[in-house]
Amino acid sequence: MARLPSRRSSRTEIASFLNKSKTIATVRQRQPRLLFAIDATASRQPTWDRASHLQQEMFLATQESTSLCVQLCYYRGFADFHAGPWTTDSRALASQMSKVSCEGGHTQIQRLLRHALAEHGKNRLRAMVFIGDALEENPDSLCQLAGQCGMLQLPLFIFQEGQMRDARDCFTRMARLSKGAWASFDSSSASTLASLLGAVASYASGGVKALERNRTEGAKLLLQQLKD
Repeated sequence: MARLPSRRSSRTEIASFLNKSKTIATVRQRQPRLLFAIDATASRQPTWDRASHLQQEMFLATQESTSLCVQLCYYRGFADFHAGPWTTDSRALASQMSKVSCEGGHTQIQRLLRHALAEHGKNRLRAMVFIGDALEENPDSLCQLAGQCGMLQLPLFIFQEGQMRDARDCFTRMARLSKGAWASFDSSSASTLASLLGAVASYASGGVKALERNRTEGAKLLLQQLKD
C-alpha cells in the first residue's frame, strides 16, 4: 500500500509551484511556431522515401534552434487528416514523419489552410510549410484562404514536387497572396528541397534577418520572393 505524504505542502510552496507552471506555459506560448504540412496521397509515392528522409533531416536540423516549436500535419486516403502535437522535440518529429505512408485520395489543402488559420488564431504561427504535387480543389477558394493568411501575417512556403501546371499556377498565387514563397523540386534536385527546408527553419526561428544570415541557395530564393 502506498504511503501517504508525510506533510502537506504549504501555501507558499503551492504558490511557487503554480507560478513556475505559469512561467513554463508563457515560455511555450512565446516560442516561434512552424506548421509543417505534407501531401501524403498516392501520387507522391514514387519519390516519397527520398523526400520523407529529407523532411526528417529538417526536423533534426531544428535542434540547432531549440526554441522552434513544430506541428506535423498531413492528409491522405479518404478524408484522412492528421495534426500532431506541438513539440520542440525534433527527434520525436522525425519519428512521426518516418511512420507516415502514402494512401490514395484527394487533396485537402482547403482543410489544411483552415486548420492553420485556427491555430494561428490561438497562438501566432511564424509560417506554414506545405509540400505537395497536385490539387483537386477550387483554386479561387484556396487563394481566398491564402489571402486571409497574408492579412493575418501567416506566410505560406509552398514547395511543389514536379511541375504540374494547374497546381503551379495556383500555388504561386497562394504564396504571393500570403506574402510567402513558392519553389519546385523533383527527384533529381533533392538537395534543393533540403536547402529550402533549412531556410524556412531559419526564417521561422529568427525572421528575415536569420534568413539573410543563412546564405544558402534556398535562403536566397526565399528572400528574393519575400522582398518583392
